[in-house]
Amino acid sequence: MSVVIIGENECMERQYTNLCKKHGMKAKVFCKPCGDMKSRIGKPDLLILFTHTVSHKMVQCALSGVTEATQVIRSHTSSMASLQEILAGVV
Repeated sequence: MSVVIIGENECMERQYTNLCKKHGMKAKVFCKPCGDMKSRIGKPDLLILFTHTVSHKMVQCALSGVTEATQVIRSHTSSMASLQEILAGVV
């Protein structure tokens, strides 16, 4: 299962990736907008939006690139506990 995480704390990027690995998921993490973000997102199975730490423009870019098969989860907090809860609920 592939996961894309949008809008988190930059210093937590490695920890988010490791947590997803523990759950058997491959993760891509975007903490800042980049020019080709839409194409780099690809077609993930799960898109997690941490809405407190992301701009509206970045959310729109991320949502425009996903398909209907992609599950989108929005979370206001970007803590490890909230990511753990999201991943436990999906698996």
